[in-house]
Amino acid sequence: MRQHGWAFFLLALFATPVQAGRTLTDDSGRTVQLPGPAQRIVALAPHITEVLYTAGAGDKIVGTVDYSDYPPAARRIPRVGGYSRIDLEAVLALRPDLVIVWESGNNMAQADKLRALGLPVYVSQPNRLADIARQIERYGELAGTEVTARPAAQAFRQRLNALQAAHQGKPKVRVFYQVWKAPLITVGKAQIISDAMHVCGGSNIFDALTSMAPRVSLEAVIAADPEVIIATGMAEGRPEWLSDWEKWPRLTAVARDNLFHINPDIMQRHSARILDGTERLCEHLDTARRRRP
Repeated sequence: MRQHGWAFFLLALFATPVQAGRTLTDDSGRTVQLPGPAQRIVALAPHITEVLYTAGAGDKIVGTVDYSDYPPAARRIPRVGGYSRIDLEAVLALRPDLVIVWESGNNMAQADKLRALGLPVYVSQPNRLADIARQIERYGELAGTEVTARPAAQAFRQRLNALQAAHQGKPKVRVFYQVWKAPLITVGKAQIISDAMHVCGGSNIFDALTSMAPRVSLEAVIAADPEVIIATGMAEGRPEWLSDWEKWPRLTAVARDNLFHINPDIMQRHSARILDGTERLCEHLDTARRRRP
């Protein structure tokens, strides 16, 4: 009986999953150590919230920021401010065992304060579409949800590879991507949307700019004479100011009616849905190619 008892004990011991610690290097080069899978996560950007859900860790998010509205379940998560200004006391009150921040979007001085208070802080900065698959996997490792995260990352890579193969070798299309009207804001070379343009066979007319979201002049856009102008704005509908370009009928984009809109939620969030936006972008560039004389 004793032998059977010990055998049962050993079987139960080895059948119980061991929650090992996690040690990862984040996108800022810092080492992040956790004693085990994170159970209480604060996500300080809407796209971080989305990616956590994709990685199977949505039920571990205890706090997030304004505009974290996808998937719908995210709307019920308590808010700790906006992504550019965080209520540090609200974060601490949630007793997180992990805070994930967005390097180019969050206030990094506040991230340093959270780190100084003893909270593990993981810095995320995906600048290329392929980086999103890696983020899905990393979040799965941090939260112990690898069984969901790994196939989700693989599905993202397969879809991205298919998009690249479908548009490889197509004639280049010169694109101006307009984030906002006043001031006139676009995207620079390091921004993930520039990478999406390249996937579709497009070239960003402001690819030489290193800033993520540079301000440009109207004169610079007119001088560059883009073949396509794509605007997003703040909502799903087409922004009224996209039609303002019709004041310059000699612009190639205007002359060929290549003024397009993409929902910012699927183009400007660094989440799996960006491939939906990239597909739409590719469709617009294909339309521009068909309209060439």
